[in-house]
Amino acid sequence: MRVVVVGATGNVGSSLTRLLAADDRIESVVGVARRRPSLSLPNTTWVEADVVTSDLEQVFRGADAVVHLAWLIQPSRDLETLRRVNVDGSARVFAAVAAAGVGTLVYASSVGTYARGPKDRLVDESWPADGVSTSFYSRHKAEVERRLDAFEREQPNVRVVRLRPGLIFKREAATGIRRLFVGPFAPGSLLRPHLIPVLPLPAGLRFQAVHTDDVADAYRRALQRDVRGAFNVAADPILDRRTLGDLLRARAFDIPPRLAREAVSLLWRLRLQPTPPGWVDLALAVPLMDCARTHSELGWRPKHTATEALSDLLSGLRHGAGDATPPLDETRDPARLHELATGVGERDT
Repeated sequence: MRVVVVGATGNVGSSLTRLLAADDRIESVVGVARRRPSLSLPNTTWVEADVVTSDLEQVFRGADAVVHLAWLIQPSRDLETLRRVNVDGSARVFAAVAAAGVGTLVYASSVGTYARGPKDRLVDESWPADGVSTSFYSRHKAEVERRLDAFEREQPNVRVVRLRPGLIFKREAATGIRRLFVGPFAPGSLLRPHLIPVLPLPAGLRFQAVHTDDVADAYRRALQRDVRGAFNVAADPILDRRTLGDLLRARAFDIPPRLAREAVSLLWRLRLQPTPPGWVDLALAVPLMDCARTHSELGWRPKHTATEALSDLLSGLRHGAGDATPPLDETRDPARLHELATGVGERDT
C-alpha cells in the first residue's frame, strides 16, 4: 500500500508516519507538509506542499490512500486564513483525491465536530455533527464533515473513513501544543505538582483524551481494514475535576463557566495567550464518546490511559520536549521571540 499523509509533521502526523514507515505492509509513505522536516524515515519521501495553493493531484497520483491531517489552530485572530486552510484546503484535498484516482481517504475529524451533548453518558457516532457555534474549530470541523458527506455521495468508489478523537497528547508534542494554546509567557517548569496547590476549573468540565501513538494506530487500522464511516477514538478514564486534581496533587475546585470564559477572553484580548474563549465553550459542550464501534470494527484498544497521555504531555511541557519537525521543534525558537513577533495568535506560529 502506498500512503500519502497530508499534515505529516504535526502531533498526529509525526507519530503516524513513523508507524507506517515501520510497517512491512506499507510499501511507501509520502509525507506532505508546508515545511520539510529533518526527520528521516525508511520508505518515506517528504514533499513540501500547501493545501491552499499546491497541485495536490500531482502529489496524490499513484497513491492507494490519502490521510488528511492538515489543520490550522493559529492564527486565532485571523478567521479568514483559518477558514481558507481548514475548510477550503480540505475541499481541495478531497477534490485531488478524486482527480488522482485514490481509492481510500481517511480524514482527521474530531470530537469537536459534535453538537452539544451529554456529560453523564456516552454517545455513538450517530450523534449530530453540527458543531458548537461559538468555536471556530468546531464550526470548521462540522462544515468539513458536511463537505465530506457530499464527496461520499459524488464519489461512491472512494472508501471514506473519518476518525473523531478526543484531545490528543504525547510528550514530543509539548512544544507545539504550548505554542498553539498557551503562548510564550507561561513557563512549563511551573507544571509540577508541588507548585500548584489549587486548581480552579469550570464547573461541569469532563472530557476525553488519548495518546497520540494510540491515535496513529487507529489511523493505521483504518487504512488497512475494509471499513467506512465515522469512528470515535478515546481512552479511559474520563478526565474531570477529581482526576485532574489527583494528577497534579492539587485541590481542584469549581468556578462558574462564565468566569472561566471571561478570564480566557481577557487574556486573549490582551495578547497574553493565544487561545480564544470558544475553546472553553467547546470543552464544556462536546459530548462524551462511546468507542465501541472502534473497538469492534478496527480491533483498536489504546495502550495508554487518558491519564497517562496527559501525564506524558505535562512531562513534556515541564522539560520543553519536542520533535524533529517544524511544528514540534523545541530548538526552533528557544527564546520564544518568534512567538512574540507573531502577535500571540495574530499569525501562524
